[in-house]
Amino acid sequence: MAVAGLLLVDKPAGITSHDVVARVRKLAGTRKVGHAGTLDPMATGLLVLGIESGTKLLTFVVGNNKNYLATIRLGQNTTTDDAEGEVIATRDASGISLEQIRAQIAKLTGDILQRPSSVSAIKVDGERAYARVRAGESVELPHRPVIVASFEIVSPFRVSDNFIDLDVEVSCSSGTYIRALARDIGEALGVGGHLTALRRTRIGGFKVSDAINLENAPTALPIVPNADAAKLILPIIKIDKVQALELRQGKRPQIEIEAQCAAIDGAGKLVAIVEPFGKLIKSLVVFNESSEI
Repeated sequence: MAVAGLLLVDKPAGITSHDVVARVRKLAGTRKVGHAGTLDPMATGLLVLGIESGTKLLTFVVGNNKNYLATIRLGQNTTTDDAEGEVIATRDASGISLEQIRAQIAKLTGDILQRPSSVSAIKVDGERAYARVRAGESVELPHRPVIVASFEIVSPFRVSDNFIDLDVEVSCSSGTYIRALARDIGEALGVGGHLTALRRTRIGGFKVSDAINLENAPTALPIVPNADAAKLILPIIKIDKVQALELRQGKRPQIEIEAQCAAIDGAGKLVAIVEPFGKLIKSLVVFNESSEI
């Protein structure tokens, strides 16, 4: 049986997140592999994969804040708000100043309402928005609240062929679309904009610098065991043998907590992800000892 836990992969451009899952299934020797937080084919960077019972942790990974490096092109709109779409409008952006760009970035920083791209994976009446668009429907998703904790220009912008290419770093809440930020800056400046490059560098406590490259993946995959992975996702509570047994039996031990936690037993194994239930705790997911290392 494959080791249970999380695997960090540095996804290359040109393949889907599902392609990465398929490759890791072969490398890990198991079909039970999933991923947290899809990256589009053009995007690179951190993809967190769950192996065996580690797939149970992916729900708690997805909701963590994320960091991205991106390149925004001002002066052009595409059907997908990124470089994979067809160009639908081109305007001269060469006269836009750094001060104007910074002013719009400031407006898109903090607690904002964002309209996701119409080709996102968000479901509309049970069907993915991008599927409806590909079928010829016109889809405009409603605005929703997101948090852009920081939005910084990280190098001097470049002007060529009447376009401006802008390198930025964004730290944001789960559910934030970086290509929507590119689109909205362009719209506000009256020249259009889209994303030409995207790299995810962090999800919660997981960093791309610790990820493996699939092209030269080691024979023994550096899977982060469930207990160690949980410590990077949630607060930890220590439990004794009796409490561990109760959780595995579906019972609710008397422990007071204020938020979701990872329950770790005396042997250092992850027993369950739990949440408060009055003065008790109840398990959201349980991990069997046989799946731990």
